[in-house]
Amino acid sequence: MYACDFYLADEAFRTGRLETTTKNRTDHWARWVRYVKPLGVDPYLQNTPFQWKLRAITGFAARARTGAFGAGRTVKTCTVSGYLASVGQTIALACGTNPLKILGSDKYLPRLQISLDGWKQVDPPTIKKLPVESDIPELLVLTGISSGSSKDSAIGDLTTIAFYYLLRVGEYTTKSTRANTKRTVQFKSEDITFFKRNASKQLVCLPRSAHTNDILSADGATLKLDNQKNGYKGVCIYQEANGDDTHCPVRALGRRFIHIRKHNGHAKTFICAYWHKGTAHNVTAEDISRSLKWAGTVLKYPALRAIPIERIDTHSLRIGGACVLALAGFSDMHIQKMGRWKGETFKEYVREELHCFSAGMSRAMKQCYRFVNISGHAFHDITDSIISSQS
Repeated sequence: MYACDFYLADEAFRTGRLETTTKNRTDHWARWVRYVKPLGVDPYLQNTPFQWKLRAITGFAARARTGAFGAGRTVKTCTVSGYLASVGQTIALACGTNPLKILGSDKYLPRLQISLDGWKQVDPPTIKKLPVESDIPELLVLTGISSGSSKDSAIGDLTTIAFYYLLRVGEYTTKSTRANTKRTVQFKSEDITFFKRNASKQLVCLPRSAHTNDILSADGATLKLDNQKNGYKGVCIYQEANGDDTHCPVRALGRRFIHIRKHNGHAKTFICAYWHKGTAHNVTAEDISRSLKWAGTVLKYPALRAIPIERIDTHSLRIGGACVLALAGFSDMHIQKMGRWKGETFKEYVREELHCFSAGMSRAMKQCYRFVNISGHAFHDITDSIISSQS
């Protein structure tokens, strides 16, 4: 194998799927090395007696659990698992096998797994974010219009786009602390395509140089996925105009596109870009979060919806869009495709706490259907009982 082959393989690894966890794995490994050094244990656990190896691993896990490696408080089992996974993967990459797991299995060593299972039982429940409806993006759009602020306008349009297209926050915003290792790539101007119906009512793609009026009256628009969290590449998601000239995902995309084009933005410009006094800026995830909480407060979500402000955040738009689609009767397949979920995890977004999902259930359950166990006769002769009950 030539030197260039080694370089290409290394480059592929660094830019591949594991790149997103590289920094965490490096940090966790450094903590592991510092932990085992005073114990005189080889950090790679090669030729280490089983009992020494097990005591070092479980001790490290317990130290991580107490928050000794930065949190300063007890952390959840999933965080501890992250530390262990980083250590095991690093050793496996260097030595070929993961000594934290049973040989030939994906399961952790029994003593270690018992500790993880015990901690998981006492972990507090996860406080998940709750959904919001279209009234929050609509308020933010109106706020942008009334304030005349390009930033407020961008926030209103982006929350509308995120709600209707079920976007992840990293797909339409930047983050000041964001490392350049995330797989998700923000949508850019070049990822937007507009469509308009011709005289034959057939959808026709509009050129990027189309007149502003045509862009702002388009009948539909797609967003092309460059590289998103779940690995989708080159897939387009489409939404049609909903008939509202203001509160519509296609109109919101049109306003973003025109704003970028007006300020000579190029094809690679993020859709979250806005210009203030001639200077380009980007809407951040923190901007969206603050705006959603403000809108939830104005619309009295805690009092009228029993949804606390602290449970409203950027994820609430994606959850809300999924919930509304479910309530509107769209199939699991439709929701899964729009949200680009590969597995069944999207069902977690449909919050069972919403009263709408149990509407009519008690009335339906009151109905007595007089069902019969058709397998019962196979084990007991119930002929006489049926005859006597019908006589």
